Parts: sequence; C-alpha cells; structure tokens
Amino acid sequence: MKSAIHGCVLALAATIAVAMSGQAVAQQKALKKYESGTKEFWTNPPPDWFLGDETEGQKGQAPPSGPPTGASDAELAAMMKKIKLPPGFKIEVYASNVLAARQMAWGDKGTLFVGSFGLGNVYAIKDNGGKKEVKTILKGLNMPTGLAFLDGSLYVIATDKLIKYENAEANMDNLGAGKVVYDDMPSYAAHGWKYIAVDKDGWFYLPFGPPFNIGIPPTSVSQIRRVDPKTGNAEIWALGVRNSVGGDVDPRTGKYWFTENARDWISNDKPSDKLNMINKIGEHFGYPYCHEGTMPDPKFAMGHKCEEFSPPVVNLGAHVAPLGMKFYTGSMFPAEYKNNILIAEHGSWNRAQYQGARIKRVIVGPDGKNAKSEIFASGWLEGATGYLGRPADIVLAKDGSILVADDWAGAIYRISYSK
Repeated sequence: MKSAIHGCVLALAATIAVAMSGQAVAQQKALKKYESGTKEFWTNPPPDWFLGDETEGQKGQAPPSGPPTGASDAELAAMMKKIKLPPGFKIEVYASNVLAARQMAWGDKGTLFVGSFGLGNVYAIKDNGGKKEVKTILKGLNMPTGLAFLDGSLYVIATDKLIKYENAEANMDNLGAGKVVYDDMPSYAAHGWKYIAVDKDGWFYLPFGPPFNIGIPPTSVSQIRRVDPKTGNAEIWALGVRNSVGGDVDPRTGKYWFTENARDWISNDKPSDKLNMINKIGEHFGYPYCHEGTMPDPKFAMGHKCEEFSPPVVNLGAHVAPLGMKFYTGSMFPAEYKNNILIAEHGSWNRAQYQGARIKRVIVGPDGKNAKSEIFASGWLEGATGYLGRPADIVLAKDGSILVADDWAGAIYRISYSK
C-alpha cells in the first residue's frame, strides 16, 4: 500500500514539475511589453522603460554600461592606435578622467566646459602649460548633459531647468547655485536629457523628448523650442521629434539642423536615425506616426501618411544613435570639409550587432538636398558588441582642430590635420 501511495505521490510531483516547467518556459518566452501610450506610463515610467515592447528578434537587448571609472591612460593610448581616420588626420587624447562626458563649450578664456550623463557633474578643463587640469565645478545636478557659454556666463541645462552661472571662468571654485532662467519643462527623466545650440541672436535651441520609446506624446514634449535665456520667452519651433541630443546652427543660413534617434523595438535594421533641418517654424518631423521619412509606424501611424511630414536630410542608419554635431567652420582641415557636418554617433544597443561608435561626415549644401554621408572616424567598436568608446559630442577648437567627448571612456580627444 505504501508503495502504491508513494508511486502516486511521485507521479503527481512529476506532473506538477512538468506543469511548472511548462509555465517557466512560457514565462521565459514572453516578450516584455509596456503600454507606453497611456498617461499612467508617462507620469510614472518604470525604471526600465526603454526595455519594453520587445520583438522576438531583439529579445533581451539592453543598454550596456561603460566602465564606471572610465578608461585608464594606458587603455586610451592603446585605443588611439586603433582609430581609423582619413590620410593626414591624427587623433590624440586631449584629457582623461572626464567621466560620462557629454556636451562641450568653450569659455572666453580658453576653459573647456563639459557636461555629463548620469553623474550630475559639470567639468572645467584648463590647459596648464600643455597639461590638462580637469576640475569638477558642479555636482548633484539632474542630468546636466547640455551646456553653453555666452557673454561670460555658463549655462547648464538639467532635466527641468536652464541655469545661468555668471562670470563663470573667474568663479570656478565657487559658482554657487546659479540663477534659473527658464523652467517651463517637464521633469521626466526618460529622454529628458538635453542639448543647447546657440543662434546668432543669443537664443537657445532646446530639444524635448517624449518619456517613452513610442506612443502619443504629452503636448509638452516631442518638440524643439527656441528659448531666449535673457527673458525666458520661448517658441515651439518644431514638432514630431522623438529624441534629439545634438544640433547646430548652419553658418550659411542661420537654420537649425539636428540629429534624431528613431524609435526602438521594430527590428535590428529599422527604422533609421536621422539628420534633419528646420526650414520654417512649426514643422512636424513625423514622430510617432512616421519614421525615416517613408515608414509608417506599425501601431501609431493611425491613418497618417509620411508625405504629411518633413523628410530627413539624410538617414544615418538604424540604431547608430547620433548625438552631438557641428558644422566644420575651421581652416585646419582640407578645403572640401568647409561647412560639412560632423556627427558623433554614440552607437547601438537595440541591435544584435552594434553599429555607430564613430564620427560621420555629411556633405550637403545649405538647401539640405542631395546629402551624402561617409564615415570620418571609426575604431571605437570591436566585434559585434565590444565598445572601446562611444563618441557623444564634437566642438571646434580655435586652431581648427576638433575635440570629441567620449562618455564611455570618460575622455576628450583631439583630431587634427596636417599635410
């Protein structure tokens, strides 16, 4: 009797184990999905808001984390030997230990100011007889990725406020709390990090990204505003923008051009990230209805046609993550580089084999037509997913060289040219 009961128990246990195993397999196969189009989502997005809406082909993909202490000087020196550039160009380390480095701006007295991603820091880099001194001048800010320097003042944009620090180069040891000059901004962390481009009138172009991958955005985001830091007046300059973290004003026309990161979780190869140009105030660039100029969103197109929206100047490739960009206006590079656009491509995460982690050159006239793009600098990516560095911003130096910020390696590079 005991044997029969024991056998029944074993059989029942085996049945339960198989059932539980089946449930576990089913749970393992389930794709992550968030209803990001609801108000509840964007008022309180989950910590891993960017990991939802998986596809079978992209299951499990997630943003990689860089080394928390950046790359060592020895690692940077070895890295420089791997970077590929056109003939005549040279790359070297300008400064190290600039952790999570993002947008850069020059002070009037030659100080290089650098924002950061995630750490809350703003740095100042001074050249002391050829040796670069890196000083953390601000701490504890909420994602101070974007900054500008104008009329002696340092402007830093955190997630929900634009802060002015007057006479910054003379007071770097004690900048104080600064003065908030514009704060009509939502406090969403997701796509809330920003970038500043200054026009000839001293107004700032500021991007406002939606707090999710895809969805109908709140009316205060998915736009680019033009803001006067002196008065706090603002205009909504463009709509239908997903996530822009880089832009520059065309020296030939005064028009604003900007990079845009397209949506995730469609496929490894769609849709393409973009370079855009604003021709007139109020243009709509398609998000969330249309991507890459010709691709309706599979869920959120909602009857809209791509022809309704402003097309990109050029598609840059899927998941290359274009960030900071600059028109080249220096005189060091060959003449054919004049007014070309150099774009820092941060590189993929929502792709089985990463691409990006390079600098792209775009050759295009002031009308934005017939643009051509090519790789200018590469080598920060090894194999399918091995980052050595991730370019995040570009700034022009007085001598005509360019500096490149790398938030993965925590470094600034200098690229120069000689015949």
